[in-house]
Amino acid sequence: MSLPRPPRLLQALICCTLLAFGAHAAAQAVLRVTTIPEEAATEQIRKFTPLASYLEKQLGMKVEFTPVSDYPAAVESLVNKKVDVVWFGGFTFVQANLRSGGKIIPIAQREEDTRFQSVFIAKTDSGIKTLADMKGRQVSFGSQSSTSGHLMPRSFLLQANINPEKDFKRIAYSGAHDATIASVVSGKVDAAALDITVWRKFVAENKVDTKAVDVFFTTAPYFNYNWSVHADMPADLREKLKKALLDLSPATPEGKEILQLNRATRYIPTTPENYKGLEGAARSAGLL
Repeated sequence: MSLPRPPRLLQALICCTLLAFGAHAAAQAVLRVTTIPEEAATEQIRKFTPLASYLEKQLGMKVEFTPVSDYPAAVESLVNKKVDVVWFGGFTFVQANLRSGGKIIPIAQREEDTRFQSVFIAKTDSGIKTLADMKGRQVSFGSQSSTSGHLMPRSFLLQANINPEKDFKRIAYSGAHDATIASVVSGKVDAAALDITVWRKFVAENKVDTKAVDVFFTTAPYFNYNWSVHADMPADLREKLKKALLDLSPATPEGKEILQLNRATRYIPTTPENYKGLEGAARSAGLL
């Protein structure tokens, strides 16, 4: 005996439910990735496309990389679960973790991020040789939310009894490390602070003439960048993602390319506790 067909309205509801479930499952089959825009969008895409391809193979799911317009957008994207994974600077991780009520989990950082540094640069004929020489000059930071381009340089300036708002003629924010270098090269500002690895990359690629513009101060080390996910990410996916990052090896052609593009020797585990010092520095600098 055949069972009676459900009413048409119920059939429609069942159909919609199945369609919604299918759309949800499809959405879960895509890992959405973004990064803070520390460099131009074209450079971000160049750096992270090989990593996305690698993760697709390791995770068995599609990986989409989408650049965002600024640092706050990267924070909000993960807090609001518009993306699944973000490459944060230490300060943006702190901001996201506070903004989410402690729901952002850092899963991996480069070995270099355990002892990161910022550099201050100026034209070699500017007469600027020390932090104190910057007084009365025009100075640029990167993004206001940048760890290596703003927070930590500002922190070291304050430790040296230099108050940027009072002691500098003008403060500019370039928005990205490559733009910071350009602002000094072009003479828009007299000095600037940025990520040491971006500076080294520009020097290695002969994109800056160190006879004309060079480093005059390097900060002490601090913790910086990491890959972070939202606590609501399924634990098994989080662990697979973490393992994929930790398994990257310079001994393989693929691993070597990805690590070189990401200016890393290897990825290592990290924890929220590693960024407590940055949170303290941000509070002392009045940035939180």
